[in-house]
Amino acid sequence: MADYNRWMNERLYDAAATLPEAALFEDRGAFFGSLFATLGHIVAADLIWLNRFVQLPALAELRGPLSALPAPTGLRDRVADSLPMLRERRVQTDVVICDMVRRLEPVHFDEVVRYGNTAGASQAKRFGPLLQHFFNHQTHHRGQASTLLFQAGVDVGVTDLNALIPHEA
Repeated sequence: MADYNRWMNERLYDAAATLPEAALFEDRGAFFGSLFATLGHIVAADLIWLNRFVQLPALAELRGPLSALPAPTGLRDRVADSLPMLRERRVQTDVVICDMVRRLEPVHFDEVVRYGNTAGASQAKRFGPLLQHFFNHQTHHRGQASTLLFQAGVDVGVTDLNALIPHEA
């Protein structure tokens, strides 16, 4: 899922880069309004979750690389002011995500992550289902972003995870 995440993000940002800047910020009636805000939400949410995940001892070494990135506290927090800056944040975040999954062992999925959600409520949940939510959330909002791009006249092309599954002879 981390590789699919990175691959799809590259495709979305390549497609978004073909639009004029005004089109990126145009309110298109989506949940977050514009394509830029939708892409920014995905980065902000990823950073919020990653900052929670690195509290697990197995992921503690990622705190350093993560500390170089913004630490949003809200799902609408803006983490960049331009598409090139947002893309750089996206790339850096994807590096941390890929590094995270390489460190994981099956035993880690049953560990409990304790955190306060964005509304301030205390939470204690198993890491495995949270990680599933993390990747599902990205996929959900990338679907919205690809729709916004299509509505703006840009076809992202193949978006299926199946495209990355190697063919077996």
